[in-house]
Amino acid sequence: MHEAEPERLVVGNEPNMAIVLAHGRGGSPADMRALAAALVLDSVIFVLLKADGGVWYPNYFMAPTADNEPHLTAALAHYERAVTALMDEGISESRIVVGGFSQGACLTCEYLTRYPRHYAAAVIWTGGLLGPEGSRWRPRPELAGMPAYYASSQIDEWVPPSRARETVDWLNASGAAVTSVMFEDRPHRVSDAEIAGARQLIERARL
Repeated sequence: MHEAEPERLVVGNEPNMAIVLAHGRGGSPADMRALAAALVLDSVIFVLLKADGGVWYPNYFMAPTADNEPHLTAALAHYERAVTALMDEGISESRIVVGGFSQGACLTCEYLTRYPRHYAAAVIWTGGLLGPEGSRWRPRPELAGMPAYYASSQIDEWVPPSRARETVDWLNASGAAVTSVMFEDRPHRVSDAEIAGARQLIERARL
């Protein structure tokens, strides 16, 4: 389950940062490849994760977590293998950005709760912490100081504003340095403004 090798895209001759990206439900690494190109970053290794059948877990992200098993744990293990492979190559966690869009953003949030480290940054394009309404998430002090870019929309059909706020609150409680944007009427996609915001955050993180 979720055994496909991630795709790699190396930009520049001497990469000094890696960015791991998870696609949304029904998507593929090609979607993340387009976002990687739009970020216009140099000296970067992009690692583009690939879900079996384009789906990381079968049910809604606000369903009981058990309803998304064993797919969720397998997806997180796939994510962790990609990150530890980078670290085995000598890229420290402080030079690794984790991120994604939609279901991939939700997966990234869950990854941060289960595999917390001081990553270079996290980019959450329209996602949220997993679990039903009323869930509570323990802050993870390992994320203290980690830059995080979070963006969602008041009208998004998948991520309600209440869960967006809870996710930002959890990141803040964990000590992350959060930049959050809530658009009023942006549809379910990654806008040019969100690409620019993520780019700025990543460039600052690598200084």
